Amino acid sequence: MKPVVVRNIKRGDPAGMAEFGVSTVHEAYGRIGLMKPYLRPVWAGASIAGPAVTVLAQPGDNWMIHVAVEQCRKGDILVVGCTTDNTDGMFGELLATSLQARGVQGLIIDAGCRDVKALHEMKFPVWSRAVSAKGTVKATLGSVNVPVVCAGVNVDPGDIVVADDDGVVVVSKRDVAEVAEKAKKRTADEGGKRKRLASGELGLDMYNMREALAKAGLVYVDTPEDL
Repeated sequence: MKPVVVRNIKRGDPAGMAEFGVSTVHEAYGRIGLMKPYLRPVWAGASIAGPAVTVLAQPGDNWMIHVAVEQCRKGDILVVGCTTDNTDGMFGELLATSLQARGVQGLIIDAGCRDVKALHEMKFPVWSRAVSAKGTVKATLGSVNVPVVCAGVNVDPGDIVVADDDGVVVVSKRDVAEVAEKAKKRTADEGGKRKRLASGELGLDMYNMREALAKAGLVYVDTPEDL
């Protein structure tokens, strides 16, 4: 693919996904769309959901991230994939300042990030493959708003990204309404289960596990001598 910037993309509606969280959305989506667990928040406590502006960058080169800033709108989440594995510190405080000025919610990057203390103080959320002070260059073109692979997941421009302390999940913009409805029902169901567990009821009984455990061959004995 030749280097290209797509200016106009169709953005999905996040439909309140942030309130459900990554784990619930992932389950509601049929356990797909979850990025690899090496992608971690550089500071804890953030929870975001919004449409993806995508970047295909070269390793150790953040030129296209600067290009992508212009294409971002309020509420977007910037998603950066690299053409090959990389952990260099491709993003830091200055780029975060630029994105924050445009109302961008956060960054997902399959590479390194630096200036973590400053990012925390700014309350700008970043999920990255690594934390690294290693600097980068601006030398080789990539693309903006094209399909990318980030941490093992295909991301199309405008897809909905949900990120929190549990990781990052991507929902195709075509599936958002259905997944949001399933996540809402799942959240309500888990609320009822939480109350039952808090009252002292065992998961063994709430989920009717005892018969299945017995059929699987689990045996209870009263003392080690009974083994």
